[in-house]
Amino acid sequence: MKKIIVIAGATGNLGGKIVKALLEKEVEIRAIVRLETDPNKINALTQLGVKVFQVDTNITAQIAQHCIGAHCLVSALAGLRETIIDTQKNFLDAAVEAKIPRFIPSDYSSDFTNLVPGHNRNLDLRRTFHQYLDSKPIKATTIFNGPFMDLLTTDMPLILFKQKRILCWGNANQIIEFTTTDDVAKFTAEVALDDDTPRYMRITGDRLSCNNFVELLSDITKEKFKLFKPGGIPLLNFVIKLTRFFSPSPNELYPAWQGMQYMRDMMEGRIIFQKYENQRYPNIHWTSVKTFLTEANISNR
Repeated sequence: MKKIIVIAGATGNLGGKIVKALLEKEVEIRAIVRLETDPNKINALTQLGVKVFQVDTNITAQIAQHCIGAHCLVSALAGLRETIIDTQKNFLDAAVEAKIPRFIPSDYSSDFTNLVPGHNRNLDLRRTFHQYLDSKPIKATTIFNGPFMDLLTTDMPLILFKQKRILCWGNANQIIEFTTTDDVAKFTAEVALDDDTPRYMRITGDRLSCNNFVELLSDITKEKFKLFKPGGIPLLNFVIKLTRFFSPSPNELYPAWQGMQYMRDMMEGRIIFQKYENQRYPNIHWTSVKTFLTEANISNR
C-alpha cells in the first residue's frame, strides 16, 4: 500500500521541488491549497498526478478531512506571522486531528536554536511556532540546511560580481553552510518517508568562509577577487536598526534589513556545527558551491 504524503505550500518554489522529488517515490501525494490559488498552478500539479484539494485554510476541519490516512504532513509554507504561525498551526492541528504520525515544519534555514531571540524576525516566527509544535502529540522533524545556495546568484549580496569583491562582516574565516533548494527538496522527500528521524536534522551541500569564497571565485572566473570588509558585527547591527527604522516594511517577507539579519546570523559565529545527516540517504549527491557557480556560468557576469 502506498504511503500518503500531504504537502502544504506545494505551489511554491521549494514546495514544488519537494513534490517533484516525491514523484520519484511510490507514494500518493496530496496537496492542500487555498481557495484563491491560481488555477494554472493547480492544473500543473494535477497533471503530475498530485491530488489537489482546495480548502479554507482557516478551518482546521476542512484541512483534516483530506489528511486522513496520511503518513506525514510536509509544510513548505512561506510568509510572515499569518502564514508561518497562524496557517501552519491550522495544518498542524489538522494533522493531529487526522492522526497523521509525523510533521515536517517549514523551517529549511540555518540552525536558529542558538541564535539570539529578537534578532531575526523570520527565524523568530519559526521559533515561536516550535513552541506550539512541541506541545502537540505528533512526531516532528525540523530540517536545518543553512542559507539556500541558489541565493548566491540572486538576492544574497555576498558575492559582488561587478566589483570582484566578497562582502564580509566580522571574521573572514567564519564557516557558512549552503545547500541548494533541489538538494533540500530531495532530502525532505526522504525524511517524509523515514519513520526513524530525530527532532532536528542538519544538512549542508558545502561549507565555506569568506576567505574560501575569495579563492573560489578567483579560480572560477580567472579574475582576482578580494574581501570587502565594511566593518564588524556591531556596525552591521547598527545598520540593521537604522535601515529598519527608516524602512520598517512590516508586510514584506525579505526587506533589506531582513537580509542583513540573515547575513549577521551567518557571520556572527553563533550557529553550532554538530553532526550532519548528509550520508543518511546515499542516493542524494550533494551540490558544492563550486559546481553550482560553474553551472550558473558566473564567468559571464
